[in-house]
Amino acid sequence: MNRRMKILNSFIVVIVVLLAARASGFLSARPASQEFRLDGKSPQFWNLVDRDAKLSVVGAGFGFTEGPVWDEAGFLYVSDETINKIYRLHLDGKKDEVISLGDPDGNTFDRQHRLIDCASVLRAIIEVSPDGKYKILADRYDGKKFNSPNDVIVGPDGALYFTDPTLDLVAGEKQEIPFQGVYRLDANGNVQLLTKDLTQPNGLAFSPDGKHFYVGDSELRNIRVYDVAPDGSLRNGRIFGDEPGAKGDGVPDGMKVDKNGNLFVTGPEGIWIWDAKGNHLGTIVMPEQPANLTWGGKDFQTLYITATTSVYRLEMKTQGFVPYLR
Repeated sequence: MNRRMKILNSFIVVIVVLLAARASGFLSARPASQEFRLDGKSPQFWNLVDRDAKLSVVGAGFGFTEGPVWDEAGFLYVSDETINKIYRLHLDGKKDEVISLGDPDGNTFDRQHRLIDCASVLRAIIEVSPDGKYKILADRYDGKKFNSPNDVIVGPDGALYFTDPTLDLVAGEKQEIPFQGVYRLDANGNVQLLTKDLTQPNGLAFSPDGKHFYVGDSELRNIRVYDVAPDGSLRNGRIFGDEPGAKGDGVPDGMKVDKNGNLFVTGPEGIWIWDAKGNHLGTIVMPEQPANLTWGGKDFQTLYITATTSVYRLEMKTQGFVPYLR
């Protein structure tokens, strides 16, 4: 997530809170605030979420939430990019600090159940241990420092795949790699460039069968899809879908897929749901602008959504695809 966008979103939330306080009696003006709603554009949308589904708050009072990961012990790992910490967030709202770290962003478990983080200030992909220590897994490509790793997932082969835009490049630091790439990191620490087609690559996901690879471009406000070749290289890159919006609206950021290949992508107003053919089925409109999401719960049928200062929960009718459990 772009640092300027974080600051703007936080400022907007503060203004909304102040206006709400005025509405309770300090002034007669009543603010027009965005409320949760389900905006179905296709009958298929209602196969994924119940018409009467209720959104609930898991935790609040954060600076800017990102990188949710569900732990089967019954809690979430959540990054706070402005408070500069990763927390364990329990379902009763209690949060425990795991590590204090400059601008932590997207997270995932790997197949060994290690927590992997995109550490923007370190310009690195790191492993975070339960006791709050970290180890750098990779911080360079071709001898040059990464820009600011943004999001990370596990691929069908068990390797880590991550995006490296300049969205959170520390002010005053030099961009050493002359493009914004998407990379593969294997267990031996080898870094492979997959594509440099995108302007500002952000969220990413594989289809459940591993044949397609999706990446959001936050600057161009679109989602690209690639065919995955037998050797793991990407081919035939093309536009999968566009998420247009005004300046200051949400952009394609975090994304996840369900077991049927439907894509859930943050965007203007909330979570945009796409089928595997690139049809926009509808939007989960959120009270705060979301940046990322994850599947969780006993059967991985619950969406946990990091949205500005809060983390929300929404029960779904579909089951999530969780690549690190394969």
